[in-house]
Parts: sequence; structure tokens; C-alpha cells
Amino acid sequence: MAASTASRELFTDGVRAVLHTWPVLQIAVDNGFGGLYGQQKADWMVDVVQQYFHDNADLQQYEVEDFIAQLMDQEFDTVVDDGSLPQVSVSLLQVFSQWQQGALQQLKHTINSLTQKTSQRAKVTAPATQSDDDSDNETQVMDCESSSPSVSRTEPRPPRQDEEDGWTVVQKKK
Repeated sequence: MAASTASRELFTDGVRAVLHTWPVLQIAVDNGFGGLYGQQKADWMVDVVQQYFHDNADLQQYEVEDFIAQLMDQEFDTVVDDGSLPQVSVSLLQVFSQWQQGALQQLKHTINSLTQKTSQRAKVTAPATQSDDDSDNETQVMDCESSSPSVSRTEPRPPRQDEEDGWTVVQKKK
């Protein structure tokens, strides 16, 4: 019983590794598509998918795709159209197959390789986000300051063109 519990936890770790390395789910959680508890929903999704595999025998790829697409739509208000659903479902089926066949060492290797991809991605994207926010704020301030004088200079010209076309232009008093 203890061995089966440990192997079931290994399968759950495999599902977690596949789902947490999926960019669509990462984007949904990072941008709050699931609301305030998006990370908890992602963790819950791991348990639900794991249970789905245990409750259903001989799952096909399209069934897994449909189930995950339904979860993403209901929990994160996200329709997955980027073509990644087949890849995710194949990965989940592969993890489940390894677990069912008792290839636990191979399953551990798969989990480790997926986990390494996650840590590499996190290191690359974190610094870029902070520097982008700083430069955007500076750009917005400069754009506002430089655009104010040019708007006031160009206002008188368009009414003359519109009046020639037969339209009456109503202007604000200065």
C-alpha cells in the first residue's frame, strides 16, 4: 500500500510538472485570468486531471484535450487556440503510461527534465519584466509632454477644411 501511494504521488508530480510548464496555464495564472485564487486553481487542476486519469480507462488524446480545454475555459476564462493542447495531452498520456507500466525511474527522469525547463524559464523572464515596466513609465511621461503643444497648433487647420466640405464644426471656447 505504501509503494502504491508513493507511486501515485509520483504520477501527481508528473501531472504537476506537465501542467506547470505549460505556457498557457502560466500566462493565465500570472495575469490573473483565474481571479484572485488563480494559483490555487492551477494546483487544484493538477489534482482534477490526475483523478480524471484514474477514473477513466483507455483515455484517448482528444478526450484529454477536451477535458483540459473545458477546465481552462471554466476556471480561467481562457480558450486555448495556440495548438498546445495536443502537446500537453500527449505529455500527460506519456506520463500516465510510464506510471501504469511501472517505469518509475523513467517517470522521475521526465519530471526532472520538465522541472529544469521551468527553472530556466523563470530565470530568463523575471529581470526583463522589471526593466520593461520602468522604461514604459518614462516613455509615457515623455510622450504626454511632447504631444501637448503640437495638438494646440493643429486644431485651427481642420475646421477650415471641414467648413469647405459643407460641415459645421462646433468648437470649444478658449
